[in-house]
Amino acid sequence: MSAGKMSMFSTGILVLTSPLQTLPLRIAPVLSSAAQLVERTLYVHLHPGLNLGNGSQPRAVFIPPAVDLSTIISRLYSNAADVCGHLDVRVLLTNVRAQPAPCGGTAAPNCCPFPTPQSLSHSPEVVLTDFPLQDPGQSRQVTQCLQSYTGHCYVCSPGLPSVLLHPQLAELQENEDGPQEPEEKAEVLQTYSDVVVGGTFDRLHGAHRTLLNISCLLASRRFLVCVCDRAMLKKKVLRELVEPYALRAQRVQEFLQDIKPSLQVKIMPLEDPYGVSVVDPLLQCIVVSEETRRGGEAVNKKRIENGFPPLVLHEIQLLKDAHHSETEEEKISSSSLRSRLLGTLLTPPKDTSHLAPRPYVIGLTGGSGSGKSSIARQMEALGAVRIDCDKLGHEVYQAGTGAYHRVLEEFGSDLLNEDKTINRRALGGKVFGNQERLKALTDIVWPEIALLVEKRISRAREEGEQVCVLDAAVLQEAGWARMVHEVWVTVIPEEEAVVRISERDGLTTEDALRRLRSQWSNGEQVAHANVVLSTLWEPEVTRKQVRDMAGL
Repeated sequence: MSAGKMSMFSTGILVLTSPLQTLPLRIAPVLSSAAQLVERTLYVHLHPGLNLGNGSQPRAVFIPPAVDLSTIISRLYSNAADVCGHLDVRVLLTNVRAQPAPCGGTAAPNCCPFPTPQSLSHSPEVVLTDFPLQDPGQSRQVTQCLQSYTGHCYVCSPGLPSVLLHPQLAELQENEDGPQEPEEKAEVLQTYSDVVVGGTFDRLHGAHRTLLNISCLLASRRFLVCVCDRAMLKKKVLRELVEPYALRAQRVQEFLQDIKPSLQVKIMPLEDPYGVSVVDPLLQCIVVSEETRRGGEAVNKKRIENGFPPLVLHEIQLLKDAHHSETEEEKISSSSLRSRLLGTLLTPPKDTSHLAPRPYVIGLTGGSGSGKSSIARQMEALGAVRIDCDKLGHEVYQAGTGAYHRVLEEFGSDLLNEDKTINRRALGGKVFGNQERLKALTDIVWPEIALLVEKRISRAREEGEQVCVLDAAVLQEAGWARMVHEVWVTVIPEEEAVVRISERDGLTTEDALRRLRSQWSNGEQVAHANVVLSTLWEPEVTRKQVRDMAGL
């Protein structure tokens, strides 16, 4: 069946039949063709040399864990990131292990990788293959053979359609038809009974999948995965956007269950640089990248101190990110993926049917020093009406207003300057560090500011303005989020905020920290945000995100 006539499928399984030495050149075009048919999950089943065209029904066999296979897996994930980054690609390893000895009788099931079809997290709806058709008349026989082969290996949708990707590969096939080098004996990969690996595993990407797949290739019995949590996340770029531990652990679990269900897998939180790797005597190997090798060496030093044998350090190459920008790392990394979330709609706005559709009101908030006001000014320069809640706060204290009289009643007339204005520094001294007195003040002031905000929005509506930005440090605490269509939050790391506040306001580090910690944390703010921004990068980076997102 020709790929061009097929509709899209949510999940597919790709059976790769090319010999290992010719497969590297074929991976990118094959994945490209597969991505035209599959839109969510693509499982990859490796069976080098599988012949679907000789008329007999082939069976799955065990493939030895060769060094070449490890290279092919890295190449698969690297090419997938380049040519079909939207696909959830998973390389299956159920049929990969050292050749079992010939057997018969009761031990026979051990000779077959699939004594019964394996269930996958997502049921494949189509099977694809790179098998080259020698004779067009064979097409029906080969697709039936492929369908039957796949059904013996995996639980699939009934009447699974099968597709030969040969039309897209015809040109490549001609190039490969020249004389082939005699195949050298594959170098066997050293395997280990118990393997450990650590990582953040945020938004499970190609580099994570390579790390997990190769670890599964190396592990014959047990695989421990330590997933960073709490203290181990503190130094992460945009750590507020790191997925919750439970979600990251669940995704790793599902991925491993698919790719090698025979392994005993244990996933645990990693809250220090070592975790279980320095206390488990049965571990034999730790998988590292060139970036984390020093961490592996530190683990071994600690193991020796604890009286355990050192682990074999198996190093894998980092995957290059073909789509990285100037501000991102060259390798595929979670921090780059998190930075790409900035200025995008992370969660849709809640019901705003109680608000007039125009002007569209964006509530912009963030901690002290986060660059919130500079972003508000950028939006103003692009045509939005800026409503500065800090300025409105000054207005509600003006002599003669309702808030003015209530503040004097509550906190005393000794707050007055000679010109009868309220001395806000003296007022701040009366509420600082006293939650009860602070609440008494905000109960007076915040509703008054809200009334002024509503007046400004009404005026913008009368003047035909399209977008307002409500610049409000206490948007959430004051309950003003009900007045906006979307909440935008700007975040920077605490240490950077402390430096900025100290330089801007002449505060000590301790006072700057105290101010920050009296506000909502970045994590709390992000939990209520539709859009997240950060001013850690050059202003033009943020400006572009704002321009794209606000439609200004």
